[in-house]
Amino acid sequence: MLAEYRSKFVTPEEAARAVRSGDWVDYGFGAGFPELMDRALARRRDELRDVKIRGGLVIRPRIEVVECDPERSAFTYYSWHIGDYERKLQSRGLVQFLPVMLRSLPELYRNHIRADVAFVPVSAPDDRGYCGLGISNYAWRTIFENARTVVFEINERLPRLQGVAGSHRVHLSEADYIVEGEHEPLPVRSYKAASETDKKIAELVVAEIPDGAVLSLGVGGVPFTVANMIAQSDLKDIGCHTGTISDPFLALYQAGKLTNARKEMDAGLSAWNLAMGSQELYDWLDAEPELFHPGDLDYIHNPYRIAEMRNVISINGGVQLDLMGQENGESAGTRQLSGIGGQMDFLEGAFRSPGGKGFICINSSRMTRDGVRKSNILPAIPGGSTVSAPRTMVQYVATEYGVVKLSGRSLRERAQAMISIAHPDFREELEQYARENF
Repeated sequence: MLAEYRSKFVTPEEAARAVRSGDWVDYGFGAGFPELMDRALARRRDELRDVKIRGGLVIRPRIEVVECDPERSAFTYYSWHIGDYERKLQSRGLVQFLPVMLRSLPELYRNHIRADVAFVPVSAPDDRGYCGLGISNYAWRTIFENARTVVFEINERLPRLQGVAGSHRVHLSEADYIVEGEHEPLPVRSYKAASETDKKIAELVVAEIPDGAVLSLGVGGVPFTVANMIAQSDLKDIGCHTGTISDPFLALYQAGKLTNARKEMDAGLSAWNLAMGSQELYDWLDAEPELFHPGDLDYIHNPYRIAEMRNVISINGGVQLDLMGQENGESAGTRQLSGIGGQMDFLEGAFRSPGGKGFICINSSRMTRDGVRKSNILPAIPGGSTVSAPRTMVQYVATEYGVVKLSGRSLRERAQAMISIAHPDFREELEQYARENF
């Protein structure tokens, strides 16, 4: 079977010749990354001009097309979501940020933006020529169906799962070119030990979670701590429908808590779009593919589909909130720290879910490097900072001082609720602002 596609197999250098000056090239999202094609395209720096590369949430240590061309004479890199490595690029002026709510991204590719060449990382093919999308389903099918040229990069290290009814698979016949070669170990992401504040917030949130809840966990200390606490609790039959599956879900599975048994959709299956975490996590996906429904953004991030399940609990972190409930989840002033990703998708999905709850979890304050305490709950989001989630979208807010529900409350009532969970050092000035303005 595979012999009939042998003519599509070329070297990365040959496949990179499909890129023309002025093209938009897609690298994908998350821990899946086309490293062979990235190196091959970088070697064409002196031949090309004005090539735009789109990616996002990169946690590997290097993007060759960026590092080889700091003057951006040939390549300009754009990110849908600033990751660890991209923050370093940002400080050097080498990344352009593209704001996006992830559920809208497939529609962007269908009707609003151009995709000329797609470098798609895939797993090793089976004997029928089918490959899995590894650890990044993303919106790959939408992207490569709208691209001029499609390059599959076979990565022998990627998990081989192909999803439910082919939800996570592609076929060799769909590529114009196929490349293969030796890859570096998959990039991993670890978690810092939980702070005492993280633990307190997690305790308060876990108290709000019922048996059979379907979890969507963002990345960060509080979601990780919530999962660890659930693993040690009496809660049972936890489900997973999340943008990114990570080690917290593996911990829940190992504790016998992650059964997905009560889900009205994908019963018995953990549903996700990206995977990001340890090698142990990736090995789990590869070894037990029957436990998962990896799906594209249209499937996983659709709030109306999320709402078909009961007791969806969405847990995300934030940077700042104001007294109206507006959230900055992604920037420090005009400096982009991350992106909104799927936070709004799951906030809305949880709101629509019968019994569902969407939480923004945040430390009430922080210490600056010079030892000054600053409040993370502010009278108003500062000028220049991002309003990631509007006040109309934020349902529950949790700090170490409590959990409050904002939906259905007036501005004055919202302000009082937010003040009640602010750090005590700042409550008086917040109360004065509320009296004067609400």
